[in-house]
Amino acid sequence: MAGMTSDAATPGRAYDPARPGRLLRTERDTLIPLLRTADDTAFAAATCCPGWTVRDVLAHCSAALTRVIENRFDEGAFTAAGNDRDIAERADWPVSRIVDELERGMTDAGAAITAAEGLFDGVALGEWVHAGDVRDAWGLPGAYGGEGLADALPLLAEFSRQCAALPLHADVDGLDEPLILGVGDGSRPPARYIGDAPTLVRLYAGRPLGDADFELAGAAEGELNLFG
Repeated sequence: MAGMTSDAATPGRAYDPARPGRLLRTERDTLIPLLRTADDTAFAAATCCPGWTVRDVLAHCSAALTRVIENRFDEGAFTAAGNDRDIAERADWPVSRIVDELERGMTDAGAAITAAEGLFDGVALGEWVHAGDVRDAWGLPGAYGGEGLADALPLLAEFSRQCAALPLHADVDGLDEPLILGVGDGSRPPARYIGDAPTLVRLYAGRPLGDADFELAGAAEGELNLFG
């Protein structure tokens, strides 16, 4: 990450429509081999997503990408109830079939997300975060980090603006410029974050922070959560 720059650090820089698909493909190349070689019992491990095992997270992810590819957004899609329904529909699938669907989704969904002109960028970001949830559940290094950060951080900044999140300037380890997140309306000065990128992702994704070493001023941790 040393010396990495981010086009989200400066709000005036051009939006890159290829970023979500590139993030998915980058994560695919790292995650899928891990899933293919994991023992079947590993998929029953609990994750930080309440009530979801690793298998459940993967089923949710594969279903979401399939919906995007097929342009299939029936009533309840992407709601908590809809997510649970998608997982239940895959309850009798072998894990290998879920991984197959996920691999296809991470390969092919980029074009549909790009065509949506930002509408589904949060899906790509959420998929990447869930890949971190899997690593975290398995005690593997690299959760919410790795090569994907080069695209995930600008995408997070853009998504935070779509969500009209509170303004925050993040001095992220390894970035040459502050990362600018959220939208300022003049009602409060920007909050300030100092720390590493994976911890910043955890804050915005509402994931456990553990013993992370960081500084946050001008905002409470819970105010940053974009995913509920």
